[in-house]
Amino acid sequence: MALCGKGVVVSKSTATYWNVLAENNRNKWEPIDGSSGMLEQLTLAIDETSGDYTRLTRFKAGADTKEFGGKSHDYPEEILIISGRLYDVAFEQWLETGHFASRPPGEVHGPFICEEDCLVLEVSFPSQSVIAT
Repeated sequence: MALCGKGVVVSKSTATYWNVLAENNRNKWEPIDGSSGMLEQLTLAIDETSGDYTRLTRFKAGADTKEFGGKSHDYPEEILIISGRLYDVAFEQWLETGHFASRPPGEVHGPFICEEDCLVLEVSFPSQSVIAT
């Protein structure tokens, strides 16, 4: 946990303004295992205690996540398509710039097919898991 300027305790990591898409920050992106370099992620903020995080995922043109299959989580997550478009096989729907979803725990999504580069903002809440630990 950190103390921000007004004496408020925050648990997610914080950062001052920086351009996450700038070429000089390219080295901060990590390839996603098993994606053959077609998917990258950049964690923007994380609460190391709860596991809650905010992340960007970049799908490169031609990406297909059928090898990962459909996914679901035992916690809620929110996604926003920042740019590009992505096909969600589970919903039989193209998701385009501006599409938003607030997924409940257990909702199956994907696999995804990407014909053009696509950037997705994801905010996930593992601290709200429906499975007791």
